[in-house]
Amino acid sequence: MIDIVGLGPGDLARVPAPTLELLTDPERTVIARTRHHPAAAQLAERRPVVFCDDLYDRHETFDATYESIVERVLAADSPVVYAVPGSPMVGELAVGKLLERASVTVHPAESFLDLMLHTVGVDPLADGFQLLNAHDLPIAPTFSVPTVIGQVDDPAVLADVAALIDRTAPDELEITVLSGLGASDETVWTGSPALAPAGLAGFRTSIYVPPHPNGIVGAVAMMRRLRDECPWDRKQTHESLLRYLIEETYELVEALNDLIEAEADELGAYAEVEDELGDLLLQVLFHAVIAEDDGAFGISDVAHTLRTKMVRRHPHVFGSVEADDADTVRRNWDQIKEAERGAERSSLLEGISAMPGLSRAMELGRRAAKVGFDWPDVSGVRGAVDDELAELDRAESHDERRRELGDVLFSIVNLARHLDADPESALQAAATRFDRRFRQMEATGDLESLDLDQLNALWHEAKRVTD
Repeated sequence: MIDIVGLGPGDLARVPAPTLELLTDPERTVIARTRHHPAAAQLAERRPVVFCDDLYDRHETFDATYESIVERVLAADSPVVYAVPGSPMVGELAVGKLLERASVTVHPAESFLDLMLHTVGVDPLADGFQLLNAHDLPIAPTFSVPTVIGQVDDPAVLADVAALIDRTAPDELEITVLSGLGASDETVWTGSPALAPAGLAGFRTSIYVPPHPNGIVGAVAMMRRLRDECPWDRKQTHESLLRYLIEETYELVEALNDLIEAEADELGAYAEVEDELGDLLLQVLFHAVIAEDDGAFGISDVAHTLRTKMVRRHPHVFGSVEADDADTVRRNWDQIKEAERGAERSSLLEGISAMPGLSRAMELGRRAAKVGFDWPDVSGVRGAVDDELAELDRAESHDERRRELGDVLFSIVNLARHLDADPESALQAAATRFDRRFRQMEATGDLESLDLDQLNALWHEAKRVTD
Protein backbone atom coordinates (compact mmCIF):
# COMPACT_ATOMS: atom_id res chain seq x y z
CA MET A 1 0.00 0.00 0.00
CA ILE A 2 1.46 3.34 -1.09
CA ASP A 3 -0.08 6.71 -0.27
CA ILE A 4 1.39 9.84 -1.84
CA VAL A 5 0.72 13.05 0.05
CA GLY A 6 1.66 16.68 -0.33
CA LEU A 7 3.08 18.68 2.55
CA GLY A 8 1.77 21.95 1.19
CA PRO A 9 3.88 25.06 0.69
CA GLY A 10 4.84 25.80 4.29
CA ASP A 11 4.50 24.65 7.90
CA LEU A 12 2.96 21.40 9.10
CA ALA A 13 0.04 23.41 10.50
CA ARG A 14 -1.21 23.93 6.91
CA VAL A 15 -1.41 20.17 6.24
CA PRO A 16 -5.05 18.91 6.26
CA ALA A 17 -6.06 16.61 9.14
CA PRO A 18 -6.57 13.44 7.00
CA THR A 19 -3.09 13.82 5.52
CA LEU A 20 -1.58 14.54 8.93
CA GLU A 21 -3.23 11.37 10.25
CA LEU A 22 -1.52 9.32 7.55
CA LEU A 23 1.81 10.98 8.26
CA THR A 24 1.67 10.28 11.98
CA ASP A 25 0.38 6.69 11.76
CA PRO A 26 3.06 4.57 13.51
CA GLU A 27 2.18 1.56 11.36
CA ARG A 28 3.35 3.33 8.24
CA THR A 29 6.81 4.14 6.95
CA VAL A 30 7.11 7.76 5.94
CA ILE A 31 9.52 8.55 3.10
CA ALA A 32 9.97 12.25 2.29
CA ARG A 33 11.63 13.50 -0.86
CA THR A 34 13.61 16.14 1.03
CA ARG A 35 14.16 17.52 4.51
CA HIS A 36 14.54 21.04 3.00
CA HIS A 37 10.92 21.92 3.73
CA PRO A 38 9.36 23.29 6.96
CA ALA A 39 6.61 20.68 7.25
CA ALA A 40 9.06 17.83 6.57
CA ALA A 41 11.48 19.07 9.22
CA GLN A 42 8.65 19.52 11.76
CA LEU A 43 7.31 16.03 11.01
CA ALA A 44 10.75 14.56 11.63
CA GLU A 45 10.60 15.99 15.17
CA ARG A 46 7.45 13.93 15.84
CA ARG A 47 8.33 10.60 14.28
CA PRO A 48 10.97 8.75 12.21
CA VAL A 49 11.15 9.93 8.59
CA VAL A 50 13.28 8.49 5.80
CA PHE A 51 14.63 11.33 3.66
CA CYS A 52 15.95 11.04 0.10
CA ASP A 53 18.45 13.90 0.11
CA ASP A 54 21.31 11.40 0.05
CA LEU A 55 20.13 10.22 -3.36
CA TYR A 56 20.60 13.70 -4.82
CA ASP A 57 24.25 13.59 -3.72
CA ARG A 58 24.72 10.10 -5.14
CA HIS A 59 23.53 10.75 -8.72
CA GLU A 60 24.58 13.25 -11.38
CA THR A 61 21.17 13.64 -13.06
CA PHE A 62 17.71 14.37 -11.71
CA ASP A 63 16.26 11.45 -13.67
CA ALA A 64 18.61 8.98 -12.00
CA THR A 65 17.79 10.51 -8.63
CA TYR A 66 14.04 10.14 -9.14
CA GLU A 67 14.48 6.54 -10.27
CA SER A 68 16.33 5.83 -7.03
CA ILE A 69 13.58 7.51 -5.00
CA VAL A 70 11.00 5.30 -6.71
CA GLU A 71 13.08 2.18 -5.95
CA ARG A 72 13.32 3.22 -2.30
CA VAL A 73 9.57 3.72 -2.01
CA LEU A 74 8.78 0.42 -3.75
CA ALA A 75 11.28 -1.48 -1.57
CA ALA A 76 9.62 -0.46 1.74
CA ASP A 77 8.23 -3.47 3.70
CA SER A 78 5.35 -1.82 5.52
CA PRO A 79 2.62 0.42 4.12
CA VAL A 80 4.42 3.54 3.01
CA VAL A 81 3.54 7.21 2.81
CA TYR A 82 5.61 9.12 0.28
CA ALA A 83 5.57 12.84 1.16
CA VAL A 84 6.54 15.63 -1.19
CA PRO A 85 6.64 19.42 -0.85
CA GLY A 86 3.58 21.26 -2.09
CA SER A 87 1.18 19.18 -4.17
CA PRO A 88 2.02 15.68 -5.48
CA MET A 89 0.84 16.60 -8.96
CA VAL A 90 2.84 19.83 -9.39
CA GLY A 91 6.46 19.40 -10.44
CA GLU A 92 7.02 16.02 -8.77
CA LEU A 93 8.57 13.77 -11.41
CA ALA A 94 9.07 10.83 -9.06
CA VAL A 95 5.30 10.78 -8.48
CA GLY A 96 4.73 10.30 -12.19
CA LYS A 97 7.15 7.37 -12.21
CA LEU A 98 5.39 5.79 -9.21
CA LEU A 99 2.01 6.11 -10.92
CA GLU A 100 3.42 4.17 -13.90
CA ARG A 101 4.87 1.34 -11.81
CA ALA A 102 2.57 0.77 -8.82
CA SER A 103 -0.95 1.05 -7.50
CA VAL A 104 -0.94 4.21 -5.43
CA THR A 105 -3.37 6.59 -3.79
CA VAL A 106 -2.63 10.28 -4.35
CA HIS A 107 -3.91 12.77 -1.81
CA PRO A 108 -4.17 16.29 -3.33
CA ALA A 109 -2.64 19.15 -1.40
CA GLU A 110 -2.19 22.88 -1.45
CA SER A 111 0.60 23.83 -3.86
CA PHE A 112 2.89 26.83 -3.83
CA LEU A 113 0.82 28.16 -6.73
CA ASP A 114 -2.26 28.62 -4.54
CA LEU A 115 -0.40 30.85 -2.11
CA MET A 116 1.54 32.63 -4.82
CA LEU A 117 -1.48 33.54 -6.92
CA HIS A 118 -3.25 34.77 -3.80
CA THR A 119 -0.22 36.85 -2.80
CA VAL A 120 0.16 38.58 -6.17
CA GLY A 121 -3.60 38.91 -6.73
CA VAL A 122 -4.01 36.85 -9.91
CA ASP A 123 -7.09 34.85 -10.90
CA PRO A 124 -5.69 32.37 -13.46
CA LEU A 125 -9.09 31.77 -15.04
CA ALA A 126 -9.94 35.44 -15.46
CA ASP A 127 -6.44 36.77 -16.16
CA GLY A 128 -4.76 33.86 -17.95
CA PHE A 129 -1.66 32.21 -16.58
CA GLN A 130 1.51 30.30 -17.47
CA LEU A 131 3.88 28.30 -15.28
CA LEU A 132 7.53 27.90 -16.34
CA ASN A 133 10.44 25.90 -14.98
CA ALA A 134 13.52 28.06 -14.27
CA HIS A 135 15.73 25.12 -15.29
CA ASP A 136 13.96 24.60 -18.62
CA LEU A 137 12.79 27.96 -19.94
CA PRO A 138 11.58 28.33 -23.54
CA ILE A 139 14.11 29.63 -26.06
CA ALA A 140 12.12 32.86 -26.42
CA PRO A 141 9.72 33.16 -23.46
CA THR A 142 6.82 35.56 -23.79
CA PHE A 143 5.02 37.24 -20.93
CA SER A 144 1.70 38.27 -22.45
CA VAL A 145 -0.14 36.62 -19.52
CA PRO A 146 0.70 36.49 -15.78
CA THR A 147 3.69 34.18 -15.44
CA VAL A 148 5.10 32.19 -12.54
CA ILE A 149 8.63 30.79 -12.83
CA GLY A 150 9.23 27.99 -10.33
CA GLN A 151 12.25 26.03 -9.10
CA VAL A 152 14.42 29.13 -8.66
CA ASP A 153 16.62 27.12 -6.34
CA ASP A 154 20.06 28.62 -6.92
CA PRO A 155 21.42 32.22 -6.88
CA ALA A 156 22.87 31.79 -10.37
CA VAL A 157 19.50 30.56 -11.66
CA LEU A 158 17.71 33.54 -10.13
CA ALA A 159 20.26 35.94 -11.62
CA ASP A 160 19.95 34.34 -15.07
CA VAL A 161 16.14 34.40 -15.02
CA ALA A 162 16.06 38.02 -13.85
CA ALA A 163 18.51 39.02 -16.59
CA LEU A 164 16.42 37.21 -19.22
CA ILE A 165 13.30 39.10 -18.13
CA ASP A 166 15.16 42.42 -17.94
CA ARG A 167 16.43 42.14 -21.54
CA THR A 168 12.98 42.71 -23.05
CA ALA A 169 11.04 44.27 -20.16
CA PRO A 170 9.83 47.89 -20.17
CA ASP A 171 11.75 50.14 -17.79
CA GLU A 172 8.85 50.38 -15.35
CA LEU A 173 8.28 46.62 -15.02
CA GLU A 174 8.60 45.13 -11.54
CA ILE A 175 8.78 41.43 -10.77
CA THR A 176 8.04 39.72 -7.47
CA VAL A 177 10.36 37.16 -5.89
CA LEU A 178 8.52 34.98 -3.38
CA SER A 179 10.43 32.73 -1.00
CA GLY A 180 9.22 30.44 1.78
CA LEU A 181 5.50 31.16 1.37
CA GLY A 182 3.33 29.72 4.15
CA ALA A 183 6.11 29.48 6.73
CA SER A 184 7.84 31.69 9.27
CA ASP A 185 10.68 32.51 6.82
CA GLU A 186 8.29 33.87 4.18
CA THR A 187 9.79 36.71 2.11
CA VAL A 188 8.17 38.71 -0.68
CA TRP A 189 10.32 41.15 -2.67
CA THR A 190 9.11 43.40 -5.50
CA GLY A 191 11.29 45.52 -7.76
CA SER A 192 13.18 45.85 -11.02
CA PRO A 193 14.47 42.56 -12.50
CA ALA A 194 17.97 44.08 -12.59
CA LEU A 195 17.88 44.48 -8.80
CA ALA A 196 16.46 41.05 -7.89
CA PRO A 197 18.38 39.80 -4.81
CA ALA A 198 20.06 36.51 -5.74
CA GLY A 199 20.21 35.62 -2.04
CA LEU A 200 16.48 34.88 -2.03
CA ALA A 201 16.99 31.82 -4.25
CA GLY A 202 16.10 28.50 -2.65
CA PHE A 203 14.09 25.30 -2.89
CA ARG A 204 10.88 27.22 -2.15
CA THR A 205 11.48 30.30 -4.29
CA SER A 206 9.53 31.41 -7.35
CA ILE A 207 9.27 34.55 -9.46
CA TYR A 208 6.08 36.27 -10.57
CA VAL A 209 6.23 38.28 -13.82
CA PRO A 210 3.31 40.63 -14.57
CA PRO A 211 1.94 40.48 -18.12
CA HIS A 212 3.65 42.79 -20.57
CA PRO A 213 4.24 42.81 -24.34
CA ASN A 214 7.66 41.39 -25.15
CA GLY A 215 9.40 39.40 -27.83
CA ILE A 216 7.60 38.35 -30.98
CA VAL A 217 4.17 38.50 -29.30
CA GLY A 218 4.79 42.10 -28.29
CA ALA A 219 5.99 42.98 -31.80
CA VAL A 220 2.84 41.48 -33.35
CA ALA A 221 0.63 43.40 -30.91
CA MET A 222 2.52 46.62 -31.71
CA MET A 223 2.07 46.11 -35.45
CA ARG A 224 -1.62 45.40 -35.02
CA ARG A 225 -2.08 48.60 -33.03
CA LEU A 226 -0.15 50.67 -35.58
CA ARG A 227 -2.32 49.29 -38.35
CA ASP A 228 -5.47 50.19 -36.39
CA GLU A 229 -4.50 53.62 -35.03
CA CYS A 230 -1.76 55.20 -37.21
CA PRO A 231 -3.04 56.98 -40.36
CA TRP A 232 0.17 56.28 -42.30
CA ASP A 233 0.33 52.59 -41.38
CA ARG A 234 -3.38 52.17 -42.09
CA LYS A 235 -3.09 53.39 -45.70
CA GLN A 236 -0.15 51.15 -46.67
CA THR A 237 -0.55 48.28 -49.14
CA HIS A 238 1.63 45.39 -50.26
CA GLU A 239 2.62 47.50 -53.27
CA SER A 240 3.47 50.67 -51.34
CA LEU A 241 5.69 48.71 -48.94
CA LEU A 242 7.77 46.92 -51.60
CA ARG A 243 10.45 49.62 -51.72
CA TYR A 244 10.88 49.47 -47.94
CA LEU A 245 11.22 45.70 -48.00
CA ILE A 246 14.01 45.97 -50.58
CA GLU A 247 15.72 48.85 -48.75
CA GLU A 248 15.66 47.09 -45.40
CA THR A 249 16.99 43.89 -46.97
CA TYR A 250 19.98 45.71 -48.43
CA GLU A 251 20.60 47.57 -45.18
CA LEU A 252 20.69 44.22 -43.40
CA VAL A 253 23.12 42.89 -46.01
CA GLU A 254 25.34 45.92 -45.37
CA ALA A 255 25.23 45.34 -41.62
CA LEU A 256 26.10 41.67 -42.09
CA ASN A 257 29.02 42.57 -44.33
CA ASP A 258 30.22 45.00 -41.65
CA LEU A 259 29.99 42.16 -39.14
CA ILE A 260 31.96 39.83 -41.40
CA GLU A 261 34.65 42.47 -41.80
CA ALA A 262 34.61 43.44 -38.09
CA GLU A 263 37.63 42.64 -36.00
CA ALA A 264 37.89 44.42 -32.65
CA ASP A 265 34.33 45.80 -32.46
CA GLU A 266 32.35 42.65 -33.21
CA LEU A 267 29.74 43.41 -30.51
CA GLY A 268 29.11 46.83 -32.03
CA ALA A 269 28.65 45.24 -35.44
CA TYR A 270 26.21 42.73 -33.96
CA ALA A 271 24.19 45.59 -32.46
CA GLU A 272 23.76 46.99 -35.96
CA VAL A 273 22.73 43.57 -37.29
CA GLU A 274 20.18 43.25 -34.49
CA ASP A 275 18.70 46.63 -35.39
CA GLU A 276 18.51 45.85 -39.10
CA LEU A 277 16.99 42.41 -38.47
CA GLY A 278 14.28 44.20 -36.50
CA ASP A 279 13.62 46.59 -39.38
CA LEU A 280 13.27 43.65 -41.77
CA LEU A 281 11.01 41.81 -39.31
CA LEU A 282 8.80 44.90 -39.22
CA GLN A 283 8.22 44.51 -42.95
CA VAL A 284 7.31 40.83 -42.51
CA LEU A 285 4.84 41.72 -39.76
CA PHE A 286 3.42 44.58 -41.82
CA HIS A 287 2.66 42.37 -44.83
CA ALA A 288 1.18 39.68 -42.56
CA VAL A 289 -1.15 42.19 -40.88
CA ILE A 290 -2.30 43.52 -44.26
CA ALA A 291 -2.98 39.94 -45.38
CA GLU A 292 -4.90 39.34 -42.17
CA ASP A 293 -7.00 42.45 -42.82
CA ASP A 294 -7.76 41.02 -46.27
CA GLY A 295 -8.90 37.73 -44.71
CA ALA A 296 -6.00 35.73 -46.16
CA PHE A 297 -3.64 34.76 -43.31
CA GLY A 298 -1.91 36.10 -40.20
CA ILE A 299 1.60 35.91 -38.80
CA SER A 300 0.76 32.70 -36.92
CA ASP A 301 -0.17 31.08 -40.23
CA VAL A 302 3.13 32.28 -41.71
CA ALA A 303 5.05 30.75 -38.80
CA HIS A 304 3.07 27.48 -39.07
CA THR A 305 3.66 27.23 -42.82
CA LEU A 306 7.37 27.89 -42.32
CA ARG A 307 7.67 25.30 -39.56
CA THR A 308 5.88 22.56 -41.46
CA LYS A 309 7.93 23.30 -44.60
CA MET A 310 11.22 23.14 -42.70
CA VAL A 311 10.21 19.87 -41.04
CA ARG A 312 9.20 18.41 -44.40
CA ARG A 313 12.44 19.49 -46.07
CA HIS A 314 14.69 18.21 -43.27
CA PRO A 315 13.79 14.50 -43.10
CA HIS A 316 17.35 13.80 -41.87
CA VAL A 317 16.50 15.78 -38.72
CA PHE A 318 12.78 15.13 -38.23
CA GLY A 319 12.56 11.74 -39.95
CA SER A 320 14.58 8.64 -40.72
CA VAL A 321 16.50 9.82 -43.82
CA GLU A 322 20.29 9.83 -43.50
CA ALA A 323 22.32 12.84 -44.66
CA ASP A 324 25.87 13.12 -43.38
CA ASP A 325 27.05 16.14 -45.36
CA ALA A 326 25.78 19.48 -46.63
CA ASP A 327 25.74 18.39 -50.30
CA THR A 328 23.37 15.52 -49.52
CA VAL A 329 21.13 17.84 -47.54
CA ARG A 330 21.00 20.26 -50.46
CA ARG A 331 20.15 17.50 -52.95
CA ASN A 332 17.37 16.20 -50.70
CA TRP A 333 16.07 19.75 -50.28
CA ASP A 334 15.92 20.30 -54.04
CA GLN A 335 14.17 16.97 -54.64
CA ILE A 336 11.55 17.67 -51.98
CA LYS A 337 11.03 21.19 -53.30
CA GLU A 338 10.54 19.85 -56.82
CA ALA A 339 8.01 17.30 -55.57
CA GLU A 340 6.11 20.06 -53.75
CA ARG A 341 5.81 22.10 -56.92
CA GLY A 342 4.64 19.07 -58.89
CA ALA A 343 2.70 19.72 -62.07
CA GLU A 344 2.04 23.36 -61.19
CA ARG A 345 5.39 24.47 -62.63
CA SER A 346 5.68 25.01 -66.36
CA SER A 347 9.44 25.67 -66.35
CA LEU A 348 12.46 24.76 -64.26
CA LEU A 349 13.24 28.48 -64.12
CA GLU A 350 10.00 29.66 -62.52
CA GLY A 351 9.89 31.84 -59.43
CA ILE A 352 13.15 33.81 -59.74
CA SER A 353 12.40 36.65 -62.17
CA ALA A 354 12.07 39.24 -59.40
CA MET A 355 15.49 38.51 -57.89
CA PRO A 356 18.33 41.06 -58.11
CA GLY A 357 20.58 40.45 -61.12
CA LEU A 358 23.43 38.61 -59.42
CA SER A 359 21.11 36.37 -57.40
CA ARG A 360 18.93 35.63 -60.41
CA ALA A 361 21.95 34.72 -62.56
CA MET A 362 23.24 32.45 -59.80
CA GLU A 363 19.92 30.64 -59.47
CA LEU A 364 19.44 30.33 -63.23
CA GLY A 365 22.80 28.60 -63.56
CA ARG A 366 22.12 26.37 -60.58
CA ARG A 367 18.74 25.22 -61.91
CA ALA A 368 20.03 24.62 -65.44
CA ALA A 369 22.81 22.49 -63.94
CA LYS A 370 20.16 20.12 -62.52
CA VAL A 371 19.54 18.73 -66.00
CA GLY A 372 23.25 18.65 -66.86
CA PHE A 373 23.40 21.95 -68.73
CA ASP A 374 26.64 23.11 -67.09
CA TRP A 375 30.42 23.06 -67.41
CA PRO A 376 31.99 19.89 -65.99
CA ASP A 377 34.56 21.81 -63.95
CA VAL A 378 35.76 25.29 -63.06
CA SER A 379 38.30 25.41 -65.91
CA GLY A 380 35.47 25.30 -68.43
CA VAL A 381 33.75 28.26 -66.81
CA ARG A 382 37.03 30.16 -66.68
CA GLY A 383 37.40 29.62 -70.41
CA ALA A 384 33.86 30.92 -70.97
CA VAL A 385 34.78 34.10 -69.06
CA ASP A 386 37.75 34.63 -71.40
CA ASP A 387 35.52 34.02 -74.45
CA GLU A 388 32.95 36.56 -73.27
CA LEU A 389 35.68 39.13 -72.55
CA ALA A 390 37.01 38.63 -76.06
CA GLU A 391 33.51 39.19 -77.49
CA LEU A 392 33.26 42.36 -75.41
CA ASP A 393 36.55 43.57 -76.88
CA ARG A 394 35.20 43.01 -80.42
CA ALA A 395 31.91 44.82 -79.77
CA GLU A 396 31.59 48.07 -81.73
CA SER A 397 28.32 49.77 -80.80
CA HIS A 398 27.11 50.85 -77.39
CA ASP A 399 24.27 48.32 -77.49
CA GLU A 400 26.69 45.52 -78.41
CA ARG A 401 29.06 46.45 -75.59
CA ARG A 402 26.18 46.56 -73.11
CA ARG A 403 24.96 43.14 -74.26
CA GLU A 404 28.42 41.57 -74.13
CA LEU A 405 29.12 43.11 -70.73
CA GLY A 406 25.99 41.38 -69.46
CA ASP A 407 27.31 38.07 -70.82
CA VAL A 408 30.64 38.68 -69.07
CA LEU A 409 28.87 39.31 -65.77
CA PHE A 410 26.70 36.23 -66.26
CA SER A 411 29.81 34.12 -66.87
CA ILE A 412 31.46 35.59 -63.78
CA VAL A 413 28.43 34.57 -61.72
CA ASN A 414 28.71 31.02 -63.06
CA LEU A 415 32.38 31.06 -62.13
CA ALA A 416 31.38 32.08 -58.61
CA ARG A 417 28.91 29.20 -58.50
CA HIS A 418 31.61 26.69 -59.46
CA LEU A 419 33.90 28.22 -56.83
CA ASP A 420 31.11 27.79 -54.26
CA ALA A 421 31.14 31.54 -53.59
CA ASP A 422 28.11 33.82 -53.40
CA PRO A 423 28.72 36.58 -55.99
CA GLU A 424 26.62 39.17 -54.15
CA SER A 425 28.54 38.66 -50.91
CA ALA A 426 31.85 38.63 -52.76
CA LEU A 427 31.01 41.87 -54.57
CA GLN A 428 29.75 43.54 -51.40
CA ALA A 429 32.94 42.54 -49.60
CA ALA A 430 35.05 43.93 -52.46
CA ALA A 431 33.07 47.18 -52.39
CA THR A 432 33.58 47.41 -48.64
CA ARG A 433 37.32 46.92 -49.08
CA PHE A 434 37.40 49.63 -51.75
CA ASP A 435 35.43 51.95 -49.47
CA ARG A 436 37.85 51.38 -46.60
CA ARG A 437 40.97 51.82 -48.74
CA PHE A 438 39.71 54.97 -50.47
CA ARG A 439 38.79 56.55 -47.14
CA GLN A 440 42.33 55.76 -46.00
CA MET A 441 43.62 57.60 -49.08
CA GLU A 442 41.37 60.58 -48.31
CA ALA A 443 42.77 60.74 -44.80
CA THR A 444 46.21 61.61 -46.23
CA GLY A 445 45.03 64.92 -47.68
CA ASP A 446 43.66 66.49 -50.88
CA LEU A 447 43.52 63.85 -53.64
CA GLU A 448 42.50 66.15 -56.49
CA SER A 449 45.96 67.70 -56.70
CA LEU A 450 47.68 64.34 -57.25
CA ASP A 451 48.41 62.63 -60.54
CA LEU A 452 47.52 59.00 -61.28
CA ASP A 453 50.91 57.62 -60.29
CA GLN A 454 50.67 59.35 -56.92
CA LEU A 455 47.10 58.11 -56.44
CA ASN A 456 48.18 54.55 -57.26
CA ALA A 457 51.00 54.81 -54.73
CA LEU A 458 48.51 55.94 -52.07
CA TRP A 459 46.19 53.11 -53.08
CA HIS A 460 48.85 50.45 -52.58
CA GLU A 461 49.79 51.98 -49.23
CA ALA A 462 46.12 52.00 -48.20
CA LYS A 463 45.88 48.31 -49.13
CA ARG A 464 48.93 47.56 -47.00
CA VAL A 465 47.56 49.50 -44.00
CA THR A 466 43.95 48.32 -44.07
CA ASP A 467 44.26 44.65 -45.16
